[in-house]
Amino acid sequence: MLGWLARLCRSLLLSLLAVLALQARAGVMTREALAQAFPSPLIIGEKSADLPVWPILKQEATATPVVAYAFESIDLAPIPGFSGTPFNLLVLLDDKGRFLDVRVLSQHEPVFLDGLGEKPMLAFVQQYKGLALTQNIRIHGQQNQGDRSDNNVSIDGVAKATASVRILNQTLLSASLKVARARLGFGEGRDPDQVAHLRRDLFRPMDWAALDQAGLVAHRRFLNRDIEQAFAGSVGEGLDSEAAAHPQERFVDLHFAWLSLPAVGRNLLAPAAWEALNRLLEPGDHALLLVGEGRYSMLGDDFVRGAVPERLSLQQQKLPLEMRDLDFDLRPLLPPELQGAEWRVFRVIGAAGLDPSQPLDIQLQVTRSKGAIYPEKVRRVFDFELSLPSAYVEAAAGDSKSWRSIWTARAWELVLLVTALGLLVWMLRRPERLSRQPERMRRVRNAYLLFTLVFIGWWAQGQLSVVNLTALWQAVLARRSLDFFLYDPMTVLLWAFVLLSVVFWGRGPFCGWLCPFGALQELTGQLARRLGVKPRKVPERWDARLKRLKYGVLLAILVCAGLSVGWTDRLVEVEPFKTSITLNFVRAWPYVLWALVLLGLNAVFYKSYCRYLCPLGAGMAVLGRLRRFDWIARRSECGQPCQRCRSDCAYQAIDRQGRVDYDECFQCLDCVAIYESDTLCVPRIQQGRRAGGHPVIPLQALVVEENRT
Repeated sequence: MLGWLARLCRSLLLSLLAVLALQARAGVMTREALAQAFPSPLIIGEKSADLPVWPILKQEATATPVVAYAFESIDLAPIPGFSGTPFNLLVLLDDKGRFLDVRVLSQHEPVFLDGLGEKPMLAFVQQYKGLALTQNIRIHGQQNQGDRSDNNVSIDGVAKATASVRILNQTLLSASLKVARARLGFGEGRDPDQVAHLRRDLFRPMDWAALDQAGLVAHRRFLNRDIEQAFAGSVGEGLDSEAAAHPQERFVDLHFAWLSLPAVGRNLLAPAAWEALNRLLEPGDHALLLVGEGRYSMLGDDFVRGAVPERLSLQQQKLPLEMRDLDFDLRPLLPPELQGAEWRVFRVIGAAGLDPSQPLDIQLQVTRSKGAIYPEKVRRVFDFELSLPSAYVEAAAGDSKSWRSIWTARAWELVLLVTALGLLVWMLRRPERLSRQPERMRRVRNAYLLFTLVFIGWWAQGQLSVVNLTALWQAVLARRSLDFFLYDPMTVLLWAFVLLSVVFWGRGPFCGWLCPFGALQELTGQLARRLGVKPRKVPERWDARLKRLKYGVLLAILVCAGLSVGWTDRLVEVEPFKTSITLNFVRAWPYVLWALVLLGLNAVFYKSYCRYLCPLGAGMAVLGRLRRFDWIARRSECGQPCQRCRSDCAYQAIDRQGRVDYDECFQCLDCVAIYESDTLCVPRIQQGRRAGGHPVIPLQALVVEENRT
């Protein structure tokens, strides 16, 4: 029987490996491969030395301008997926920050390797074409229709792969923003979903003085002495004779107004000019009005309309933001005293991530030079910090891309899980309370297993897996962040509970109560017994040997995880969890057959997969060595000579001396129920006979009698 089982397992594993071998793909692009992906009239430039991107050129009559940039996401944002290996995306980003093309070069997400397959993932990626970094891209459920507007875009997610597509989304945006900052002049772009927005519903008529009083116009004066002090001790000291002669006189006055804010723009612009401004701005863009008066020009004599000013720069949180002249004569309605001042309207594009709720730092640069032939230049920067009143700013509607938003969205599921974990702790802390009535204990346990299977497994997709261990191992070896775990809050909470519970109970709380596939095995085993299938015990010698097998499987997977991602993807398929729990048996036939065979074996050899083959169970048993308490009560008669608990233990986790092997104990509480029962525990039966004056039957005879019963 065991030899036949070994041959069957071997053939099924070979079938699985053959199927997965067809799916292994590399993801390293060359210039030649890019030329095939983006043929004429596009021309592939040379890969940049400072940033791993290829410029995409379009041949024209007089020039070859860059029209887009191609890059691999793994070079710029290697965010690990749930296998511990990042997605690798080929991205084509145009000079406006729009996605011309997005392709998946390689991925090792367990949910997309088979079952769901790559088809829904590829369909998900196709939705990015035509979208832009300036838009707020939100992921909704698979059944939601894409809600598209100028500034907000909703794309369909993938059912049963929510966390994986969020990691893909974060990978794409993070890599693309790095390219946009470095090549497209987006400044230190931030995720548009994580910045506040201007309130467009607040407006009342105000003149310049009223705007100043409301804090919507900012002003900063720099005196001659301020400039002189800044140049003191440098070659620029004393070069400005007028400043030295009149230190208290004005050097320059700077005035600032947030022109794209309706409360400001509608008051400073004529209606036609306000409408023209809004037509010029893309969604998410900002228009800033700067006015300068005094003897120092804030723009300089060589300023070119439509350019970035050399004397003025903009920063926020110490990150540079590009502001470019809007080059449009909007003619703001300035007060009489500013009619002769120079003014310009500058645009900050949405992808730069300017946050209206955070202070802005406008910097004015003053340069002095000494020497006629080889002048020595000295530059000083003068800061002008300003803030927009909070009443005119609204927080972002929500961050749908970070792990925090996922935790918030699944709050009720997490509360329910924490409640269930608290109930389990209460039961295991004083197991005798539940075990005194075996029938009640059976009902409670079955109800909890059903909750584990349906809610934790099928609904919340909280099946822990050896993939979690390989992902951790690969991330540690590659020195990558472990933040990717946070995209699956159910997994985080369950692992946190496991790490705490092993100190008190060992592996049992998870393997016996919280593993969805373990629950499925136990419930189907009970159904098999109701249908007349009689369970069989593996001979003690073979049982001890087979229990070592799972440690070998775990070791092989972990060693492979450090050497080959592709082979790791294949080896972890020894777990039937993805087939039976994550994908509900909707998968290629070898995987479904493997899961069904394991369930069939469970009907004959109780939870044989968990006991002999499960690499995750082996990992839990290793963690179980942290246990500090032997919490299952034993009597002196246990094992010497009473063998009742050992005989009834379906896990064969009690030895002939009556000791509990906690590395193999699943905390089913059956032995606790026997220990607490006057009708099941042989020593207690003897005590009852003595107390009632009945003849005491030899212990060995009682054991035989109870076993027959």
